[in-house]
Amino acid sequence: MRYVITTMLFLCAIGSNAQMGEQKITGLVLEEETSQPIVGAVIQLFQDTILIQHTVSDYNGSFLLAKIPVGRYSLTVTMIGMMPYKANQLQVSSGKSIHLTVSMNDDLVLTKEVVVKAQSRENSLNEMAGISARQFDVQETDRYAGSRGDPARMASNFAGVVGADDSRNDIVIRGNSPQSVLWRLEGIDLPNPNHFNIPGTAGGPVSIINNKYLGNSDFYTGAFPAEFGNSTAGAFDLRMRNGQYDHHEFSAQLGFLGTELFAEGPLPTRSARDTSLRKPSYLLSYRYSTVQLFSLAHIDIGTDAVPKYQDGAFRLNWPLARNNNLALWGVLGNSSIDILISDQTSPDQRNIYGQNDRDQYFDSDMAVIGLSWNKGVNNTSLIKSNTAFTQDGVTSKHNLVYRHLENGLYQVDSLQQVLGYQFRQNKWTNHTSIQTKFSSHWFWRSGVTTHWHHWKHADSLYSLTSSTWNRRWNSSSNALQLQPYTQVKWKPNAKWSIVAGVHSNMMALYAENPIVTDSKKYSQKTANSASWFEPRVSVRYEYSSRASCSIGLGRHSQMQAPYIYTYLFKNATDQEASWNRDLKPSLSDQILVGWQFMPSPHVRFLMECYYQKLRNIPIDIQSSSFSLVNSGAGFSRIFPTELVNDGEGSNMGIECTIEHFFHKGWLWLITASLFDAKYIGSDGVVRNTDFNNQFAINALVSKEWLVAKRTFVVLGSKVTSTGGRWYGPADVDASNEAKELIYVDSLRNSLQFRNYFRWDVKINLKINRTKITHEIGVDLVNILNTKNILSLTYAPDESEDAQKAVREEYQLGFLPLFYYKIDF
Repeated sequence: MRYVITTMLFLCAIGSNAQMGEQKITGLVLEEETSQPIVGAVIQLFQDTILIQHTVSDYNGSFLLAKIPVGRYSLTVTMIGMMPYKANQLQVSSGKSIHLTVSMNDDLVLTKEVVVKAQSRENSLNEMAGISARQFDVQETDRYAGSRGDPARMASNFAGVVGADDSRNDIVIRGNSPQSVLWRLEGIDLPNPNHFNIPGTAGGPVSIINNKYLGNSDFYTGAFPAEFGNSTAGAFDLRMRNGQYDHHEFSAQLGFLGTELFAEGPLPTRSARDTSLRKPSYLLSYRYSTVQLFSLAHIDIGTDAVPKYQDGAFRLNWPLARNNNLALWGVLGNSSIDILISDQTSPDQRNIYGQNDRDQYFDSDMAVIGLSWNKGVNNTSLIKSNTAFTQDGVTSKHNLVYRHLENGLYQVDSLQQVLGYQFRQNKWTNHTSIQTKFSSHWFWRSGVTTHWHHWKHADSLYSLTSSTWNRRWNSSSNALQLQPYTQVKWKPNAKWSIVAGVHSNMMALYAENPIVTDSKKYSQKTANSASWFEPRVSVRYEYSSRASCSIGLGRHSQMQAPYIYTYLFKNATDQEASWNRDLKPSLSDQILVGWQFMPSPHVRFLMECYYQKLRNIPIDIQSSSFSLVNSGAGFSRIFPTELVNDGEGSNMGIECTIEHFFHKGWLWLITASLFDAKYIGSDGVVRNTDFNNQFAINALVSKEWLVAKRTFVVLGSKVTSTGGRWYGPADVDASNEAKELIYVDSLRNSLQFRNYFRWDVKINLKINRTKITHEIGVDLVNILNTKNILSLTYAPDESEDAQKAVREEYQLGFLPLFYYKIDF
């Protein structure tokens, strides 16, 4: 810490002699519902209350504000007949220019005087969202301490959202499984967008998505619009931004989480005279893991295993004639980790990523490459079509380690391979929609998402008792999934807004190749699964200029994780079969009400109450506590027996948010959630789900100071407190016999770990020189080194007493994360 402060003070001294830099602000002014350009909009740039520059949008909706000194500004856009727009506290730096896409709506109440309100950061970019949706500004949320530039970790600060595990970015939304969160990029549903991902989960230790290439995006926590499907908890609707259209910009960053290179700029164009902002551009990003360097320097990174990963992204954008736009984009990543228990020399060496009785080798990859086409029609309609290929896969091998303690040190006796598996899932997706603005009061959007899946799952487990290999997965399957939807928005006046829609979720699953076992062939049957009718409704009433209330309700469904369908069993004639192919989608019926009050343009108070009824949850056909509502987090897969859709559950809660948007250097956010999440297994017992923390409190603050000429310091802090995870007592004798942790099934989730607490601090220093910006920062995670309990673990060789083979496993301790970035 002392060296970080010394370095910052040194750079402050450099920054105090820095030359003044200048930059520009460019943008497009578009009609929100049709994406048509707005001509003649008045753009004004202010510093405090002083007008610095002004201009108007041209025939393409483009505007340019040039030669702007480094500093903080606010920008307003006004147009007769449209609701005014205001962007507060834009930060102009010498190394990066600013490009804005301004979306404006019709003003249904025209007055003689135009009153410009602050931009509503809480409102979704999607005009169909009526409740439990908010826009997250990447630049603003990047100030959150402990977020690590990860969209999921940023979202864990919002009301109703809880992080499931310090070592991963799984998020629990209103008590639901992290597996039920939908990730969408450019209108395409993504596989798990994280390094070291586990089948059936939606999180991981490090996100493949990098916030540096994201534009402002939306986050939903329930009752989302009809265009979103195959999710029962929440959704990320992420959008990539375009690169700079008229000049090249570059960035380089070295930090704990990776070494990054970033470039953006114009692509060749036919007409050099065109001054429009609608020009072709490129954007490229690459990151490589540098954690190995810290391991070599003997710096504790929270685990003995060293993760290796790399990822990249690109976007090529071509505006075309006649209101057409074409974009080719992609995100790719791969990762690997070797967790070698056999290399440990003493019981003090522990890991949080794997089991403590075996060596584990793990590789994963994920990729999505898409082509997006938009077409404006007759100034009132817009057609969008996104086509993409996605793939994700994991490969793993486990070797059981036999060792003993001798003079306080481990001695390895032998190794035995006990597991090998490879899962690979490919998918072609097309999402096509058409939207029309019939008038200022009526707006309609319909579309269909089509998925063509191909799954290949192979897995074998070695039996220590019989000394034979048992096959658990051996499947090559295809599936066709369709999700049509339609929705309409009605605004009878400026106070009322009503959105109604319907969604369907249908899938046909069949085997491409039959199973061959012991020279016999057994065909796997086809199966159909559907949720035909999912109505969604939201109503919003603004009963004053500063207050509104909302209500939303709807049905949501989610197909099961692919590997659940293809798990193998031995039937009565000792033949292998996949019993779970007939599983139906899980259902969630949701209702929620919300109230919002803004005492000032920069402060918001929000309260929401909700109830969710879960149905069709897969549970064991035999009497047990098992339910898929408890899956989707951690580094372990689920190994189901025969399942049926007879499980139920419920989530209910109340959430409060008090938020101060970034203004005059200050940003703060306080959220509190009280909730209860219960489920019923096949044994008929009502239990707490694994994610029923019962309460969550977040408080964060960020302050920016101008400490020298064009030099800024940002200090942020965050405190998080939640209820502890639920668990059951371990069956020690059964665990010793199976060589893995076995719980007492009848007592599942009858005990609760102590409450979770963490305090994070973030410090950033930004220095602007001529055409170059330097930034150095440090994120101090868990600064108090609080020992939060993650789970129980089986570690038989850490004690000579077999009854002490089960112990508590702790989450991350104190972890300093630093970075240095240069923009030019």
